[in-house]
Amino acid sequence: MASPTPLFFLFFLITTASFPKSSRTQSISETSNGEGFMAMELSERGLEFLKDLLINKAIASTIPLKLPRLEKSAKFPFLGNVQMTLTGITIDEIDVLSSYVKPGDTGVAIIASGMTCNLSMNWYYKYSSWLLPVEISDKGNASVQVEGMEVGLTLGLKNQNGSLKLSAMECGCIVRGIKINVDGGASWLYQGMIDAFAGRITSAVESTITKNLKDGIDKLDAFLQSLPKEIPVDDIASLNVTFLSDPLLTSNSIQFDINGLFMARQNTSSTSMEYFRNSQSSVLCSDPSKMLGIELDEAVFNSACALYYNAKFMQWIVDKIPDQALLNTAGWRFIAPKLYKKYPNDDMNLNISLSSPPVISVSEQKIDATVNAALIINVLEANQAIPVACVSFEISGSASVRISGNNLAGSMKLDGFTMIQNWSDVGNLPLFVIQPVMWTAIETVFLPYVNAHLAQGIPLPIVHGFALQNAETVTTSSKITVCGDVAYRDDKQRTELHI
Repeated sequence: MASPTPLFFLFFLITTASFPKSSRTQSISETSNGEGFMAMELSERGLEFLKDLLINKAIASTIPLKLPRLEKSAKFPFLGNVQMTLTGITIDEIDVLSSYVKPGDTGVAIIASGMTCNLSMNWYYKYSSWLLPVEISDKGNASVQVEGMEVGLTLGLKNQNGSLKLSAMECGCIVRGIKINVDGGASWLYQGMIDAFAGRITSAVESTITKNLKDGIDKLDAFLQSLPKEIPVDDIASLNVTFLSDPLLTSNSIQFDINGLFMARQNTSSTSMEYFRNSQSSVLCSDPSKMLGIELDEAVFNSACALYYNAKFMQWIVDKIPDQALLNTAGWRFIAPKLYKKYPNDDMNLNISLSSPPVISVSEQKIDATVNAALIINVLEANQAIPVACVSFEISGSASVRISGNNLAGSMKLDGFTMIQNWSDVGNLPLFVIQPVMWTAIETVFLPYVNAHLAQGIPLPIVHGFALQNAETVTTSSKITVCGDVAYRDDKQRTELHI
């Protein structure tokens, strides 16, 4: 599908959440009443940036703009009846002196004033009079400078079944004056053409630009309605970006609330796990000059953990460790004599699986992760894995986040873990011996696997074609906030930067 005009980017990006005043427990599939787990906010500076981008791109996509053919008959003293025609009327250039964007109670107003535009056209006239029995005609070119033009647009923004509904509440163009310069032909007809066509040209410019704006808004609305409500993360998961409420318009920003939780690909149903979200009034950015703030509740990350856990992607078989001798029963001769006696000189492996989804907890300047897992020690005999003992352990780790392109990426490190023996067919195991082995297995198998996925990051809900710049992350109670500027890349730049 072809890219829409930049008007789409303006209203997809200028969104954030207005969190409720009380905390509540909420299911993944129950994020209604405008209470989502992800939020965005575009500041006043961000609004100005997108407004300027919108105007520049709209002008570039509009020029040249064709106006309809104009014809008029007029009667002049001594000349008689004159038939005049203007063809090929084209707006070739538009300049904007000043503009502003202003969110209001009912919509977003974009006003461009002090505009000028240059038109080119072909003119033709013919006339006959009682003085001359023959018909006289002439033709040439003309240029028109439109001065004092103002274009105003007020857009309504509504949530419609999880998509953003865009409508033109007001749309208009006013031309306050024009100046016509005629080339070729009889210059004495100059004033006559002004008198005959100035009003018609003015009306044609106003109506054509207004119609062009309304058509663009209709196409843009259709495009918005067709946008998917999830962003693919990988073959397993998508990010639910369903809009949950009407935008909240303030005097200097526009805010919107979205679902923000992970969901299974091609599956609209969600798990029944519930998540707790603390109350917060707005997106928090330490630097108010940043254009964009994106806030993620810790429930976003916990929903990802639950999804991958339920998809059984959190299980590992470890058959190689630095001290490979410990993966043979002979290496346990003096550590666990019963094991060696029952299975002499047999290879072993370690089956590590999570017993519940990992839990992510975000606090001031810190992100904690708690993982509960089980370790089953298997003896490999006659091509069979025979479980001989089970140990449960709890891993505690800490995470850090960073911005990678338009993704929120991160990494995790091991802080510590505790172990207890659940059962054993070979007597009590010396956990103090197993603990270093497990530490090594976690650091060489579990953490690299997790960090490989965290390095790819999760996509932030930013429209393709825009890129975060100078971004920083801030952690507060249960929230991670990304604050940064926004840059627009044309097709060539996007290809070079792989955005």
